[in-house]
Amino acid sequence: MSMKFAKSAAESIPLFTIGADDLSDWLNGQPEHVATWLTAMGFGANLGEACLVPDATGAAQMAVVGYGTSATRARGRFPLAHAASILPAGTYHIETNMPEKDLDEAALGWLLAGYRFGRYRSQKPAMAKLKPPSGIDAKLIEIMTAGEVLTRDLINTPASDMGPDELEHAFLALAASHGAKAKVVAGDDLLTQNLPMIHAVGRASNRAPRLLDMKWGTTGPTLTLVGKGVCFDTGGLNIKPSGSMGLMKKDMGGAATVLGLVHMIMSLKMPIRLRVLVPAVENAISGSAMRPQDILTSRKGLTVEINNTDAEGRLVLADALALADEEKPDCLISMATLTGAARVAVGPDLAPYFCDDPEMAAALEAGGVARHDPLWRLPFWEPYEAMIEPGIADLDNAPKGGFAGAITAALFLRRFVDQSPRYAHFDIYGWQPTATPARPKGGTGQGARAILAALPKLLGL
Repeated sequence: MSMKFAKSAAESIPLFTIGADDLSDWLNGQPEHVATWLTAMGFGANLGEACLVPDATGAAQMAVVGYGTSATRARGRFPLAHAASILPAGTYHIETNMPEKDLDEAALGWLLAGYRFGRYRSQKPAMAKLKPPSGIDAKLIEIMTAGEVLTRDLINTPASDMGPDELEHAFLALAASHGAKAKVVAGDDLLTQNLPMIHAVGRASNRAPRLLDMKWGTTGPTLTLVGKGVCFDTGGLNIKPSGSMGLMKKDMGGAATVLGLVHMIMSLKMPIRLRVLVPAVENAISGSAMRPQDILTSRKGLTVEINNTDAEGRLVLADALALADEEKPDCLISMATLTGAARVAVGPDLAPYFCDDPEMAAALEAGGVARHDPLWRLPFWEPYEAMIEPGIADLDNAPKGGFAGAITAALFLRRFVDQSPRYAHFDIYGWQPTATPARPKGGTGQGARAILAALPKLLGL
């Protein structure tokens, strides 16, 4: 799906954004028929409200969109996006003078609101289009939107059509489209290449586990991105109940979000050396499945007691992170739909992340604000380290007690990173449970735009 701005030269309908407190003054400055029409339509300039005003011939003279009050805007995101979804198909341009930050958010929200997952639907609805407002970086917004579309499409595709094979295909296609080099280590080759935990998690499936590895760029600072690619998670022998298994097609949301971010980075031709690692597996059940209380030896040499086969994401990430860390990249970031505890803590809107480096955290927070991609920092709380040490092995993949699940998972991953100077881990949800402006129900990216905005600061670009 392509979601771009309309051509600047296209004929278009003027669109006015009106705050609820400013409506009366604005109407006083309009022709009488405009005020009469909007009053008759009950237009109150509430946030997201939209109305077309006809001219004397019945053609659209203007569109008016409610901008609510400062209080209602603070309780929502992408205030223009709802209007983009309900206005009739046509081309519009923003006529109102808006602050640059608001204009940027309005333009991004408009494009994101045009997303529809249409792979399995025969009808493709026509959408309202927006001309790029002056004062914004239209190319950047289109690139960020394209990355988000890639992420959403990958997450929304059911596991029957998005297993390790298909995720590999998407990975290689992205690499080829940007001239990147990619390779795949699959099946028993994972053992010979010392990636044993990726193999252990995926070996029960008839779809072979694999590590996807991409490199791009020849000069500049180094960035490595690692994304969890569990294409479906049954929970293994600790099988999930049906209610918990229903959304497990999204358990590769970390990989999908990383690939969306990679598209943004390469499309912008950022002067960096980029590596991307995606362990792509299916956590299935068969006679070869790993068992509770098995002990695995990781690539790093640390042993892990398996106390719950449903805590598999940290296992595949651990081997990939150990491999990434061996190159000592300037910045290393992992992204995963890892724990339900993170959802309980911050809900579906915020992308929680863990980071020890105050400068890196500050750059990420600023990037989240600049690109309308909210983050929330959680702690690598060292007093909980003992919780992930079972005694019989170096690490426990599922500590008992039920407390601080997101933190203990992040601490587990950090054990595999000790050479990279900067590391952050994102425990994202990757799913919008109910439709909101610019975020339809279904797969969604989190954190990618914030990271993109932070990279110049993080890498000294």
